[in-house]
Amino acid sequence: MEDAAAASTSYSGHCSSSSGAERGPCYQFGLRQTPVCDVPRSSSDDWPLRPRKGQATSSVFTPAFLSRRTEDSCFGDKSSYSENISTVNLTSPSTRGRAGKTPLSSNRAGCKNWTPFAGYSVASSSSVSVHNAASVIVAVIEGRGLARGEVGMASIDLKNPEVVLSQFADNTTYAKVITKLRILTPLEIIMSNTAYDAGNATKLFSLITENFKNVTFTTVQRKYFNETKGLEYIEQLCIPEFSTVLMEVQSKYYCLAAVAAVLKYVEFIQNSVYAPKSLKIRFHGSEQTAMIDSTSALNLELITNNRDPRNGHSLLGVLSYTKTPGGSRRLRSNILEPLIDVDTINTRLDSVQELLQDEELFFGLQSVISRFLDTEQLLSVLVQIPKQDTVNASESKITNLIYLKHTLELVEPLKDALKNCTTPLLKAYYSSLEDNRFGIILEKIKTVINDDTRYTKGCLNMRTQKCYAVKPNINEFLDIARRTYTEIVDDIAGMITQLAEKYNLPLKTSFSSARGFFIQMNADCPAILNGQLPAEFTKITKVKNIYSFTSPDLMKMNERCQESLREIYHMTYLIVCKLLSEIYEHIHCLFKLSDTVSMLDMLQSFAHACTLSDYVRPEFTDTLAVKQGWHPVLEKISFEKPVSNNTYITEGSNFIIITGPNMSGKSTYLKQIALSQIMAQIGSFVPAEYASFRISEQIFTRIGMDDDIETNSSTFMKEMKEISYIIQNANDRSLIIIDELGRGTSTEEGIGICYAVCEYLLKLKAFTLFATHFLELCQIDVLYPNVENNYFEVQHVRKSSGNMEKISYTYILSKGHTEEKNYGLRAAEVSSLSPSIILDAREIIILVARQMLQQQRSTPETLKERAIYHLGNRLVQTARNSRLDQESLRIYLKGLKKMYETDCIISEQLSTESQ
Repeated sequence: MEDAAAASTSYSGHCSSSSGAERGPCYQFGLRQTPVCDVPRSSSDDWPLRPRKGQATSSVFTPAFLSRRTEDSCFGDKSSYSENISTVNLTSPSTRGRAGKTPLSSNRAGCKNWTPFAGYSVASSSSVSVHNAASVIVAVIEGRGLARGEVGMASIDLKNPEVVLSQFADNTTYAKVITKLRILTPLEIIMSNTAYDAGNATKLFSLITENFKNVTFTTVQRKYFNETKGLEYIEQLCIPEFSTVLMEVQSKYYCLAAVAAVLKYVEFIQNSVYAPKSLKIRFHGSEQTAMIDSTSALNLELITNNRDPRNGHSLLGVLSYTKTPGGSRRLRSNILEPLIDVDTINTRLDSVQELLQDEELFFGLQSVISRFLDTEQLLSVLVQIPKQDTVNASESKITNLIYLKHTLELVEPLKDALKNCTTPLLKAYYSSLEDNRFGIILEKIKTVINDDTRYTKGCLNMRTQKCYAVKPNINEFLDIARRTYTEIVDDIAGMITQLAEKYNLPLKTSFSSARGFFIQMNADCPAILNGQLPAEFTKITKVKNIYSFTSPDLMKMNERCQESLREIYHMTYLIVCKLLSEIYEHIHCLFKLSDTVSMLDMLQSFAHACTLSDYVRPEFTDTLAVKQGWHPVLEKISFEKPVSNNTYITEGSNFIIITGPNMSGKSTYLKQIALSQIMAQIGSFVPAEYASFRISEQIFTRIGMDDDIETNSSTFMKEMKEISYIIQNANDRSLIIIDELGRGTSTEEGIGICYAVCEYLLKLKAFTLFATHFLELCQIDVLYPNVENNYFEVQHVRKSSGNMEKISYTYILSKGHTEEKNYGLRAAEVSSLSPSIILDAREIIILVARQMLQQQRSTPETLKERAIYHLGNRLVQTARNSRLDQESLRIYLKGLKKMYETDCIISEQLSTESQ
């Protein structure tokens, strides 16, 4: 249906080794790590990781595949699956560091030649999976010779069993490649060693390593980028529902080569393979979505706030009322890659409108969606076959079966919430939930698993659910083991009660996944003598006003409890594996479910945002027309509603020059237009009284006046790089936002550069908004009739005491250009700058102003030409977009005629005056 969400933003990786034998490294997701078991080396299947030039050969870590060959191990078979259904481990959320700020554990000395293991487990203590940790691995390959510039990419999310393929032609800036990688936020990037052969790096290699300095980078032998092997992978791994992807990619050799490398690599780092027909594979061409480069995404604060990344003052923060990790990922992905298909956008808008109009549907859907876990991650671990079984794998498999039961039990409530919907998209999702495979799987699960077994919060509660998940009388030895476990737990409770009576202390039984059972009590208990606990208690810790401790007998009981628990898990695991082998052929319906849940979550998030503000449904025409629009983020953070302004841009008036004093609202207005455009193209309502947009295929911005220390670029050099990028990549369907170009150099040079850039952009039909302090640029409308001048009004307020004036900002946009002079000097007056300096500056300004050339005046001929030009454009606009009835259309056309006649009279008067 729609494209899946991109992966999230932060990660940390660690490489571990042991003496005597090499041990596979591991990815760390959260607080726990799952190390890989020692792997027997096989010279024929060693993964060829190349060091960068200059690295010591002795430090190169070259892990080995299992001794089985790829053809035997890569896809597995149904018989082995029934005996060996396990998953990688999923952990509880990490509390260390902010998302996106966790550095690599080792210094990044050029290209990485090791890869962390992607193990993560849903332990008993986990509630909802960590969805903000980077987990995407991307392979990139570029054509050679005449095919240089043709790029193939393949990405796979370790938390979501979906492979996304891309192939496209890019120019020498490789803007599309960098933008796609920014959106994916990869954990690791794989390229061929020929891209960095003998120290001669290709331009693409250099750009990627320069732009992704904190991402693990790996080069592998070119032979692993094999398009024939890639096609075989797709044929064997793609689930039948998405098999049409074969027709799309069978002639796209570079993305096929990339998918071969990434899947082979994931098999190595995961120490597991994907089961046959278990992956969702899709082709995502660059023509399906609008392109927003990473600089523009940063300037517009789409995902994070530039001043404080921790707060939610961004477009994502404004729209993020999602309830699930999948919905959050999809929202982020859509903001960075808005849709360009009008029919798809309008289908989403119809759904949002129905949610807003039907209160019962909105609250019912929100209630059900909030109970879903991370369906994509659950599906990911269910379709993987580990090459080795571990205790953690057993526990994880039981946990995931409980999560699966919990998820399937929500299908019927979700159907009930959608049963009365009328819009096509919601009806389509309702139909997808009628898949009988959901019921088949749930019934099979209920034949083995207790009906009251469910997902619960709390590690002890979840441990209990896992222990007693399987129904009694299915396995006699399991029943005995559970009785033993129950007796041990009862003995622990009785022992702590006896200790409380013995020492006359108010002891409480507590539990954690790390310590097992332990004892807690309040530190201010009067029964404690001299603040000392009895000598029998050990491992005493104090947090706030609570003592935590244990005793030797309790530690022994915990050990017995763990042994009993391992026995229970092992026997339960065998039963669960047999059950999963029976339901595996039906499990792919969860792909539909995860897509449905994430999309519904995003749509209800849009509707939720609308209920908190007066947003309006946008229309899509060839005109950008916004009536009384405002900045969505500014509305969220300000106490009062922001000042609203109108915007009108057409093909006939597609270049808007905006002037006004500092702090009058120019930058806010420019960002407001871009944010509203993005909101409209992802299917959200927008902050305005009325809004019409032209679909933008690209959104560019040039905003800000900062140096870039990392690339050793001054303010001016950074400006030139950004404007050069826009000029090289913009087309007729672009939206271009330029704020303060040329301010990093002298006035004369700045005006010259701005004028030349404007003339170049005027050749395009792109919608361009150009804010500037160079009033000389306002005269360009004399030469180009498609230029419009707007300015932000200010008022002069005289202070009650003295003769000084101050500027009052209205934040209102008006036609024409500003008449304000020396507004920088007025701003300096209210600062702490010395009055004597202000006085000297004023005198110098007067002298300089006398030497300036007089402004060029419009001639009668140019005025008449502009009147004809604007009349023609308005008639074309009317013919294309008018929905007026005949009488209203007649009145409108009469108004156009009167406006044209007025303009002609003004030009004739000017001609008479000049004579």
